[in-house]
Amino acid sequence: MVTTIIFDFDGVILDSMPIRKLGFVEALRDFPQDKVDKLLKYHEQNGGLSRYHKFEYFYKQILQQPFEPSDILQLADAFSKIMKARLTDPANLIQETLEFIKKNRERYRFFIASGSDEKELRYLCDELAISEFFESIHGSPTPKIKLVEDILRKFSLPSTETILIGDAHNDFEAASRNNIAFFGFNNIELKNLGTGYIYSFESINFF
Repeated sequence: MVTTIIFDFDGVILDSMPIRKLGFVEALRDFPQDKVDKLLKYHEQNGGLSRYHKFEYFYKQILQQPFEPSDILQLADAFSKIMKARLTDPANLIQETLEFIKKNRERYRFFIASGSDEKELRYLCDELAISEFFESIHGSPTPKIKLVEDILRKFSLPSTETILIGDAHNDFEAASRNNIAFFGFNNIELKNLGTGYIYSFESINFF
């Protein structure tokens, strides 16, 4: 029996991917376009990873040049300002997910574990008036595998009663490494991974 659901945020609760892409473009506007394009491709292939990881990847693997931690923080701060300005529109909420959460808030315990910056994530949830639905909200720079581990431990959640819903392979890995069930959503490439795939929240029936 499922008693607890851990949600990814981007692509599951909020339709934010086009805006996230724009955020990388604007934050990296001073760098060569061909290098930025490579980062955008990596971003699209690794939706569940944090911006901190992606900016480090940009320096290490794409630019192949040394950097300071402050360089990463500067880019992440620029990215966050763009997100805070653009992602607070309720129209970006994925309505079928939101309706499921509202209808089942008494049935399940809800949490968020996201690759988004934690402070920004909590700000967005407050601005979008959805914070009240979740017992706690967790984000980067802590890796998602550790976020899920921390949630399970801190709230004494039985792994056999907890599932994770996500739209990226990184979400599947986080669930697998923590021995909880995984349900893919909003990314058909995940349909054969984990316990099941959510084609629609209106018809889903968790065991």
